[in-house]
Parts: sequence; C-alpha cells; structure tokens
Amino acid sequence: MDYVAFNVIVDDIVFPDGRTQMGVLGGGGPQTAFGMRLWSDSVALVAAVGSDLPQKVREDLETLEINLEGLYDLGLPTPRAWQVMEEDGRRTEIWRVSSDVIKASLDCPWKRIPSALQTAQAYHLCLEPLKPAFSFLREVHASGSLVSVETSELAKRRLSQQEMEVFLSDLDIFSPNVAEAESLLGPVAPREMVTSFLDAGAACVALRMGAEGALVAEARTRQVVHIPAVQTTVVDPIGAGNAFCGGFLVGWRETGDLQTAGLFGAISASFLVEQIGLPVFPRAVSDEAQTRFKRLRLRLEQYSLS
Repeated sequence: MDYVAFNVIVDDIVFPDGRTQMGVLGGGGPQTAFGMRLWSDSVALVAAVGSDLPQKVREDLETLEINLEGLYDLGLPTPRAWQVMEEDGRRTEIWRVSSDVIKASLDCPWKRIPSALQTAQAYHLCLEPLKPAFSFLREVHASGSLVSVETSELAKRRLSQQEMEVFLSDLDIFSPNVAEAESLLGPVAPREMVTSFLDAGAACVALRMGAEGALVAEARTRQVVHIPAVQTTVVDPIGAGNAFCGGFLVGWRETGDLQTAGLFGAISASFLVEQIGLPVFPRAVSDEAQTRFKRLRLRLEQYSLS
C-alpha cells in the first residue's frame, strides 16, 4: 500500500438557501483518499466507524476502490455532524455525537493501523496545531514514510517561534489554508506565511487559498509556485482542501516536483467541488484530469524567495 488517509465523519449539510443533504460521506479522510486515488491505484483509509454507518456511505467508500481494511468498530456511533454553510463560504460544524465519541473515534494510535498499512509510502493527517501527535508522527517516520499534515482547526493562539519549530520538525509537508495559517502567525500576506513556515523548519509548504489557488514551496531550493484554482462550477466546497492535500502528497512523493504536486492537488480539489459528496470512480475522470493538467500548467507562476 502506498498512501493512507484517516477518519470518516457523516455530514448532514445545511446550505445557505435552507436545502439539506443528509448522510454525506465526510470527515476529511474520504476526500483526501479521493485526491490520492485520482493519481494512484494504491490508497487506503483508516477510520473508526460504527454499526450505524449508513449503507449509502459505505457504498460511496467502495466506489473509490480504495483499501478499507483499516476501518474498525469501537462499539460507538459513527462520528456525525451538521455542516451549516453560509453564503460567504463560512462553515459551522455542529457535532451530533458526544465529545467522548469524537475523541475516541478521531484519535487513531499507530497500533490501530493494520500491519499491512504500516509500511505505506506516505500518510496524510489532520492534527490540532497545539496538540500535535508527536508519538504517531515519529512512528510514521520510523517506518521510513512521508507525512503530510493539515490543521484540523484554527489555533486558539499564535505559536511562538520555538513552538512552531517543534510542530514542523516531524512534518514533510505542511498544508494549512489561509485562515489556519493566520491563526498560527497573525494577519500577514500569503507569501510571508510561506516564508515563515519554511524559516521555522518546514521542508515543504502548500498554502491553500481557495479561489485564489495555492502557494507551494520547498525549503531546499526556496522556490515558490503559484498554482491557480481550476476554473469550474462550485456546487459544494466541503472537502476541497482535503482533496488538494491528497493529490499534492501523491505528486510530491512520486515526482519531487513542486509544479506537478501543486497541479495534482488543484485538479483533485476541482473534481471534489463539482458535486455534493465524492465524485464518481476516479477512472471515469482520469482523461479529464489530464486535460485539466495540461491547461492549468500554462497558468503557473514561479519565483524564488530571497
């Protein structure tokens, strides 16, 4: 197995016009897995799910043709939450299960991962910025694998330089969105955010900027590439960032090239936003993915940090 994503949450979505869509596969893990699966045939999902997992959700997982041996039952309800959307893109998550269920289900220790998945090439995680799972990250690195991280929530306070260096020390890729980066650093421009993360020890940064695309950079060369967003019709933005992270990780692991990795991420995200929930099986969109790759590559901008 090459790539592993984590966690499942069942989303009940409330749109700004009052429409609802119940029982949508969410939680970041499936969306990340889709982003990976668009570019790789070897993807697995690890997550706690209960006996109440809707059959439609299980079927949606199966359509991805990913490895599901990492799904396990703790004897608890499946994590479930309302996702309340606003016209300006803001989203409020309201949990429909207890805090005990959330903690137990979304805290995946290394021992929960089947042995066959403990030798993957790369893992993508969502972590709390003030409570990074150091032991888990060290287990991943001990296996010789890459680790990609996005933050699971806004930081409750800015991190000191020392805290930032400790947080980034065990990561191969750090991919926050602008709001998450601002919660860590304060209100600075995107280019300054990328520079700050690199200076604090990040090896590779993918700053997600929504409709403005992404800034991707690496410490070794100090190169930065602006990846524009794919021009498409946005139906539901939930999970786009996760899909970007999954695509970026595969591109970076397979090629070590910022441009390719950024393009993989942007294209994965573009398919995710075009409908509610997950796109159809990746092979059905593989030709279109290659077309988008060729078009988007013409719009890249690259520069060096001083």
